[in-house]
Amino acid sequence: MENRKVKFDPHTNLLQLEEHMYPLVDVETPNVFHNLFPYEEIPKIAFNDRIVPHHMPDEIWITDTTFRDGQQSRAPYTTEQIVRLYEYMHRLGGPNGKIRQCEFFLYSKKDRDAVYKCMECGYSFPEITSWIRASKKDFELVRDIGLKETGILVSCSDYHIFYKMKMTRKQAMEHYLSVVKECLEIGVSPRCHLEDITRADIYGYVIPFCLELMKLSKEYEIPVKVRCCDTMGYGVNYAGAVIPRSVQGIIYGLMVHAGVPSEMIEWHGHNDFYKAVSNSTTAWLYGASGVNCSLFGIGERTGNTPLEAMVFEYAQLRGTLDGMDTRVITEMAEYYEKEIGYPIPSRTPFVGNNFNVTRAGIHADGLLKNEEIYNIFDTEKFLNRPARVAVSNTSGLAGIAHWINNYYRLPNEKKLSKDCPLVARVKEWVDKQYEDGRVTVITDEELVKVIEESCKKLQFALV
Repeated sequence: MENRKVKFDPHTNLLQLEEHMYPLVDVETPNVFHNLFPYEEIPKIAFNDRIVPHHMPDEIWITDTTFRDGQQSRAPYTTEQIVRLYEYMHRLGGPNGKIRQCEFFLYSKKDRDAVYKCMECGYSFPEITSWIRASKKDFELVRDIGLKETGILVSCSDYHIFYKMKMTRKQAMEHYLSVVKECLEIGVSPRCHLEDITRADIYGYVIPFCLELMKLSKEYEIPVKVRCCDTMGYGVNYAGAVIPRSVQGIIYGLMVHAGVPSEMIEWHGHNDFYKAVSNSTTAWLYGASGVNCSLFGIGERTGNTPLEAMVFEYAQLRGTLDGMDTRVITEMAEYYEKEIGYPIPSRTPFVGNNFNVTRAGIHADGLLKNEEIYNIFDTEKFLNRPARVAVSNTSGLAGIAHWINNYYRLPNEKKLSKDCPLVARVKEWVDKQYEDGRVTVITDEELVKVIEESCKKLQFALV
């Protein structure tokens, strides 16, 4: 105890007692935490009530994996689609570059063509980074293209080290470090993807490995980033939960015991247990500057943390959008559906067709009187998506007129009043539905069909 250093932490303004170093624990048999992850049962969330402090970094940001992890669960994007989406992300991130980076594959000519086209845009943000195989040839490809950083897979759980790679922990660490050195030797900054970290031995393997990474970073004077990959979505953000499932416990260990600075830590979540967003936010709160996301959450299996979700998480945590233009999110959603042909589920927050539609009759009445009662925020201001009400037997002429005006986004000079013949005709159809015994609200698809038929009969041009 007497030989341990006491240092002042300017972030917490407290004196901190330096912890002991953590050597690699090179086990003979894998520790796969079957007490927490019994395959024949539902995974268990255990607690030891060890609490770590909040440590929100001075600056936080979002990075994107739409063109990497996002392409592993759907048909590949065309070069033109990638460039268009990259341009959208630049606009969304705003002048302060809150969408800090986008990562790309470099495997095929099509992948590289997309990178070159995006580089021609000349944007500082999002910075273009890559994801490659851990080989010197691929590192040289990164350098020749002109990229400063690349992702490298460094799987860290014993599931991967022993069962997939057929190595011991020591062998895996030596292999990874040799690969990282090759990357550093040619001046490229490595981003180490710690795959399956939420099933890894944090203090027996992850911390010792990251200590070695920080030594290499200091030796070569090149940043070495650490991406915490919750590959299976096992992470939890509950106070006092045990590692390796504890998000805050992982981030704390990396910062305090491995010496990884916040700006070099990034969280990459998956949504297998519906926790991707809350876990990503928790990573921010406890010290990670970056959260890695995919547009609309599209990614392997259940998907990644949705990028648009973290935009609004950022605003809620910081009290400002810091220049992000959230209206672009709606443009991206429309582009996905109309140009890419991807149907976004209608109840998806922020982008689904019905995310701000009120269906209950009593709620609709409140919304028509004051939309603050049943709308999460001014969705028209931030998303170009005015609040809408669903049509039912209680909507009346005014409610139907409100639905048509909002659904078709009619400008003020073309908005329909409740006295419009089209509105009256639609109300007649709605009333007949409920007279015949209907009890559910009218769907958008039904209304659109009735409105189109009515417009033809009335020779009425809606738009």
